[in-house]
Amino acid sequence: MSLLPTPETKAAYVEQMFARIAAGYDRVNRVMTFGLDQGWRQRVVEAVAPPVGGRALDVGTGTGDFLPALAAWMGDGLAVGVDFTLPMLQTGQPKIAGLASRAAFVGGDALLLPFPDATFDVLTTGFVMRNVVDIGQAFAEMYRVTRPGGVMACLEVARPHNPLVRLGHQFYFEQVVPWIGQLLGGDRRAYTYLPQSARAFPPPDDLAALMRAAGWQFVSYRRYGLGAVAIHVGARV
Repeated sequence: MSLLPTPETKAAYVEQMFARIAAGYDRVNRVMTFGLDQGWRQRVVEAVAPPVGGRALDVGTGTGDFLPALAAWMGDGLAVGVDFTLPMLQTGQPKIAGLASRAAFVGGDALLLPFPDATFDVLTTGFVMRNVVDIGQAFAEMYRVTRPGGVMACLEVARPHNPLVRLGHQFYFEQVVPWIGQLLGGDRRAYTYLPQSARAFPPPDDLAALMRAAGWQFVSYRRYGLGAVAIHVGARV
């Protein structure tokens, strides 16, 4: 049975879903990715290479996994995480508590970012695009708030090329992950939606085309995790 909401109801559905799973979100992520998600996020940060004293934005930050890594690169710079699910931001507060004025959470929608044009030097986003109503608009908003010369990196799900790996990945993601979500997060429904949303998500080549259409240049991507995820990188010239 499909749990994918209609475009008209998707924003409210996603916000309510992440509010329900906020408390156990990090725990489930670590288990279902075998801890690999942290390494992928580190690769994203390395790809954008935040400048010392600069400003970085993480879109759809959730509990703020990117913020300590971004802040570590920037010295006295500022890492900002934006998300529209308040319980996720509340859950992530301990991650930035020791960073003082170097990191902050802001409530906001990826489709209408609450920042002026050309505010940030670098931008990151992880496992967010499949949850937005309009991927192209989200990429355009990210482009708008990035300074000329800035870089963006997007971490998202993909389907492995190898047929056997793809079959195993599909079985794990669609049959095993919901049970992990039930056992560790108490919400099987949410972790059934997430694999279904991944199945409907554009493949890496199509995602790269959406980035280019939004204005990003020099767009490229690399796959990781046996092809199960991809990191796209683009620049604003």
